[in-house]
Amino acid sequence: MLGQERAAVAEACRRLGAEGLLIGTAGNVSTRLDDRVAITATGAVLAELTADQVTVVDLDGTVVAGTLEPTSELDLHLGVYRRYGTGAVVHTHAPMATALSCVLDELPCIHYQLLTLGGSIRVAPYATFGTPELAESVLTALDGRSAALMASHGALTHAPTLHKAVEHALLLEWACGVYQHAAALGTPRVLDERQQLAVIEAALARNYGSTHPVQEGNR
Repeated sequence: MLGQERAAVAEACRRLGAEGLLIGTAGNVSTRLDDRVAITATGAVLAELTADQVTVVDLDGTVVAGTLEPTSELDLHLGVYRRYGTGAVVHTHAPMATALSCVLDELPCIHYQLLTLGGSIRVAPYATFGTPELAESVLTALDGRSAALMASHGALTHAPTLHKAVEHALLLEWACGVYQHAAALGTPRVLDERQQLAVIEAALARNYGSTHPVQEGNR
């Protein structure tokens, strides 16, 4: 059941591990197909994950395939799927994101690429891992966003596809690093509402982020 999705979750974990966003057993990844969710097992070493260490559950959290218990953050993942109808969720303890989650209440929009995630990134108040309180605080922080930081804990991203959720996680970690370096040099400048709107309009007009064939007459 969900063989391709289980393999994709394992591959995503190995990539995130290679990029330095996952260490040991800390973090969890899932992807959804209809009313089934393929999600990492608790206690698995994520950078070395294999497809048989990915469990399949329904949207109530009942295991329907696999031999290992799902992650302790299962309720958080299922909450994101229920509330936002997304296709994949990535939770990491990435170094820069985790560091900023310990000191900030919000990661401001200091670079236009953060608009890909919805703009400034909220920091969900601290709550013990695996609890309903943590799940609810993160779900609230995600309103209108594809990412949230989790106070003194880590980061979470979601997207329609697993590939995009991983890309969001990498982008968030990059942005956190940019903020940390900028803050060490001075007070980071924040894009105001007018500047953010101009970026959105330019991106739509130019179909930013996609390749385009050379138009005849421009060769």
